[in-house]
Amino acid sequence: MDEITEVIAYWHDDVGPDRWYNATPELDAEIRTRYQGLWERARTGACDDWAQSAVGALALCILFDQMPRNMFRGEKLAFATDAQARKVADAAIERGFDMEIVDPLRQFFYVPFMHSESLADQERGVRLAAERMPDEHLLHAKAHRAVIARFGRFPWRNELVGRYSSDEEAVFLWQGGYERMLAHVAR
Repeated sequence: MDEITEVIAYWHDDVGPDRWYNATPELDAEIRTRYQGLWERARTGACDDWAQSAVGALALCILFDQMPRNMFRGEKLAFATDAQARKVADAAIERGFDMEIVDPLRQFFYVPFMHSESLADQERGVRLAAERMPDEHLLHAKAHRAVIARFGRFPWRNELVGRYSSDEEAVFLWQGGYERMLAHVAR
C-alpha cells in the first residue's frame, strides 16, 4: 500500500469518525509513532507531489491539519503545518478535488479553514460547509467563525502559543468555551 492510501485508510478505517474529534492519549501516541516521520518529511516538501491528485491532496490535508493535533496535543507544534494544510486545501478546492471525495472524508478539505485564526478563512469555511457538507458540519464551522469574530483568535490556544488571555477570553473559557459557543450557534 502506498503512503497516500495508507494515510487515508488509517484515518478513515482505523481512527474513524467516532475518534476523529474524540481523541485519547493512546490514539495520540499511536498517530505520533506511525506518522511523525512522514509528517516531518511532508512539511519539508518531500510529499508536495501528492497534491496533484484528489486522494493525495486529501492525505496531505489530514497529515498537515489533523494528525499534528493528535501528535502534538498540548504543544505549539500542533499548529505548525496549518498554513500548509490551507494551501493544499485551497489548491485542491480550486481544482475540484474536494468534490471527488465522498463525505465524511470531504470535510478534511474544509477543516483547515475552520482552524485558521483569519476571519476571511472562517467565512470561507462556513461557505464551503454550507454548500458541500451536512448541517452538523456547518454548525461547527459557524461556531469556529463566531469565536474568531468575537476574539480574533482561539482563546484555548493562548497558553500553548505564548499569548496572554484577556479577561473576556478567560471568562469565555471558564464558562465552557467552544462547547458553549456551539450551543449558542445552534439556537
